[in-house]
Amino acid sequence: MTPFARNQWYVAAYAHEIGHELLGRTVLGEALALYRTEDGGAVVALADRCVHRRFPLTAGRLDGDTVVCGYHGFTYDTAGACVFVPGQKRIPRTARVASYPVVEQDSLVWVWIGEPSLADAAAVPRARHLDSPGMVTVSGMEPIDCDYGLLVDNLLDLSHETYLHGGYIGTPEVAETPIATETDEGAGIVRVRRHMADAACPPFYARSTGIEGRISRTQEIEYFAPCLYLLHSRIAPVEDDSRAFHTEITYAITPSTEGKVYDFWAVSRDFATEDEEVTTFLRDFNHTVVMQDVDALNLLQQTLETEPPGYQELSINIDAGGLAARRILARLAEEGEKPTETL
Repeated sequence: MTPFARNQWYVAAYAHEIGHELLGRTVLGEALALYRTEDGGAVVALADRCVHRRFPLTAGRLDGDTVVCGYHGFTYDTAGACVFVPGQKRIPRTARVASYPVVEQDSLVWVWIGEPSLADAAAVPRARHLDSPGMVTVSGMEPIDCDYGLLVDNLLDLSHETYLHGGYIGTPEVAETPIATETDEGAGIVRVRRHMADAACPPFYARSTGIEGRISRTQEIEYFAPCLYLLHSRIAPVEDDSRAFHTEITYAITPSTEGKVYDFWAVSRDFATEDEEVTTFLRDFNHTVVMQDVDALNLLQQTLETEPPGYQELSINIDAGGLAARRILARLAEEGEKPTETL
């Protein structure tokens, strides 16, 4: 299993998912209760376990901006401090739940998992296209029963599009074209680029753009470990490069528990922005593609669990990005386990 990297920012939800009601998510094995304050403003993230008998707070209710446990009524404010206990006026000094730093940015809600004093909001990576006025975005989230490192591998090696997603987004040229990989391991960034000067136009683009015939196609990946993945896609007809279409593909890779990961996905485009048919097509089509990945990764996880200890992988040139990401994730996990004073 890929070790968890603590003292990092992770996407817990889309901003539109959180309102004035309790939403439960589990990130790095930590159960969270998420909600927005009554005035529709700040997002609150508390540990989803009452200190009394560990009853999930998400099974309780909101009373104004406080959370009332649905089992015995222990009540918590937005900072996690208990403000009411049943049957007595004195509130025990230890009656509080953890409160997590939160950043709401680019239509995503990020939660800091680790030592709160180390949280730096400026370090949250950007995905500005998700709420850019010039882009239209469709999005979703699928839980996958696999190690989150398998999803990172999947997204950093797009040659699988040719085989797993043939007839959707894959064409022979994706697997045939060599990649260029750049890694800034200190900053935790991996970049992978593939340019196809003359490629078939897959249905994903043919039906959304109206292009007929061969295309020039560029895929530029930026992975900001541990959570954010951006794929900058550009296509244009081979005979007219000025007719370019841009698509931004976003994934937030959030480990839930060991062997489970949240796959947040989004497709943003700068063309046909008023065309609802294109919007519906891209939402449905990309959901199908995501589910192909979900099925494949669920199967891969099940297979790996039956492998004998010490089995050997074979890696080739197309794995350069994924292998760099593995090294970065291992380093981040090790650093996250160090005592706070030595960080």
